[in-house]
Amino acid sequence: MTDVLALASELLAIHSPSGGEGPAIDFVSRWLLAKGWNVHVQEVTPGRGNVWASRRGGGVTLSTHLDVVPPYISPRLDGDKLYGRGSCDAKGIAAAMMIAAERLAAEGEERVDLLFVVGEEKGSDGARAANHLPATSRFLINGEPTESILASGCKGSMRVMVRTRGREAHSAYPHLGISAIEPMLALLPTVHALPLPVDPALGETTVNIGVIRGGTEANIIPGQCEAELMFRIVSDPAPLRAAIEQWVDGIATLEWGSYIPAQHFHTVPGFEARPVSYTSDIPLLPRWGTPLLFGPGSIHVAHTDHEFVSAPELRASVDTYMALTRTLLGS
Repeated sequence: MTDVLALASELLAIHSPSGGEGPAIDFVSRWLLAKGWNVHVQEVTPGRGNVWASRRGGGVTLSTHLDVVPPYISPRLDGDKLYGRGSCDAKGIAAAMMIAAERLAAEGEERVDLLFVVGEEKGSDGARAANHLPATSRFLINGEPTESILASGCKGSMRVMVRTRGREAHSAYPHLGISAIEPMLALLPTVHALPLPVDPALGETTVNIGVIRGGTEANIIPGQCEAELMFRIVSDPAPLRAAIEQWVDGIATLEWGSYIPAQHFHTVPGFEARPVSYTSDIPLLPRWGTPLLFGPGSIHVAHTDHEFVSAPELRASVDTYMALTRTLLGS
């Protein structure tokens, strides 16, 4: 199998949500073993692990993730667009990297590794584990849908859980209780008035109020409420954390979640570059070399029911991965 569109379709047909990547890991491992790669599967949790394929090493690692967000959407080709869950985020990218690495190996270039991780969409436990592997590469080309333009940098992320507490009571006697939801409703809209940091290259810090949970029944004064926020950060998180702590000012408590720092990436002369707003596994893989970020497809359709990648763009990305690898190996 040497056609990237066919290989991508095979990968898309395998359901591999975060935590259930086993079948995709098995498929990729067997494909690489059949091509003569040295394949190591690093168990992350039982039944799932990272795939590290190498020949001689010491050069460039092509890496992306094999997990996808639910629900499963089967692959279909409509005109020149390949639809399906993971088509651009990031199984299409994985297929392009596999074909690019195999073609380079066929030319005699053995300083190329492949690293496919699990769990990127939910906590990045795969990347955290992969950073303990004895990597030898000088450069890491990570794959995310960048619209086939090198990313000059990306925003980081910081999650925080905001909680308010009240006192439950029968709703017929509201004076006997204290609502936990009402102070949360008053607090959340004001988060957009926080003085959020700005970076000249990465742009503005943004915040999303992603999840709200509260109360138990309509006839009970709610005794608890929580909201999960995600900040897309562009600078040192310490001033932002201080601002958030001052924002809640005794109204709520905070539980800090996962944090990934903002990043500035290596770029290559002759290849267009611009920053992106989302995060990747790159900050969790410092042992794998100087980072670059590149991939076909658009983040704007990732995680949607109409996710797709253009077939011509996917095929062109194979050539770009090969060209980037050759340039980096020659530097």
